Amino acid sequence: MVLETVAVALWAMLPAYVPNNAAVLAGGGRPIDGGRTWRGKRLLGDGKTWRGTAVGTAVGAALALGLNAVGPAVADALGVSLPTFPVVAAVSLPLGAMLGDILASFLKRRTGRQRGAPFPVVDQLDFAVVALALTAPAVPGWFFDTFLDPPAVLVAVFVLTPALHVGTNGIAYLLGLKDEPW
Repeated sequence: MVLETVAVALWAMLPAYVPNNAAVLAGGGRPIDGGRTWRGKRLLGDGKTWRGTAVGTAVGAALALGLNAVGPAVADALGVSLPTFPVVAAVSLPLGAMLGDILASFLKRRTGRQRGAPFPVVDQLDFAVVALALTAPAVPGWFFDTFLDPPAVLVAVFVLTPALHVGTNGIAYLLGLKDEPW
């Protein structure tokens, strides 16, 4: 039961986990805030760009639709019931992940943190929280009607996400894709 819950949580969140990584790879472009400031500090900073947001959202949506295509075979192989992603969820999960990261940048600037500075807990959960919060009203019932044990899946998401975030960022740092390991 625990392994099934973990598998379902990871599967359900993959479209939200991938967008920020895709945005880093797409990198560059015009900053969303256009260089504007508020109370003497940048709104978001140069790291949040239109191109990164669009590419991250598109990659996450494409992944969700790809998961729909291979889901039945993977579910059979694993012996678990995996969720499918309605088109709205396929877009809202990655878009919510990108918006969560943008919100975290806004909060970092308000608290005096520079681009790339660590912001424990916020850095690890911002994208997951906003992805789920955006998807809940966009696709009412998807999360709670889809999973056998929704509370257990939520707990798994909020336990696994920080560990995965730290691990993937560490790998990206070692590969030279990020300037800091968090």
